[in-house]
Amino acid sequence: MEARRPFELDQMMELDMEVHHHYSQLPVTALNTVADSLPGLGIVAAVLGVVITMGSLGGPPEDRPQSSSRAGGHVPRDTACYGLLGPMASRMGKAADEEGHFYHVVRVAVISFLKGSSPLVAHRIRASRCTGPCTSQLPGAGERLQRQRRLPAPI
Repeated sequence: MEARRPFELDQMMELDMEVHHHYSQLPVTALNTVADSLPGLGIVAAVLGVVITMGSLGGPPEDRPQSSSRAGGHVPRDTACYGLLGPMASRMGKAADEEGHFYHVVRVAVISFLKGSSPLVAHRIRASRCTGPCTSQLPGAGERLQRQRRLPAPI
């Protein structure tokens, strides 16, 4: 029964990570949807402005809208889409992926420790698989583990 425990914990941690990844991607997807829809809304507003202007051409000049281009608002919508919301969604997606990678590395280290690896080996496994921002999550852990390994056993 004891040999199955690391496998069961590994499966449970993997499932938790999948659920976490799914929920961390929901805001990214929503923001991307908004960013993708803004240029279309600008086109609809511009067409509506042209339709209103064309409908008022037969009447007196004071009934006409001041400008049909004001209804479109392409520049603010395009700027919000391509200059703000799109890059923000991209950065949020990368941050969620980095966090998922960190959890994967922690999972590998924990499971290797539970399977009988020494803490130093588990730390080295974590360090070898971790790149980018998660390398600084445990500063000095390897040195502390080596110092503890050299200490004499308590009597």
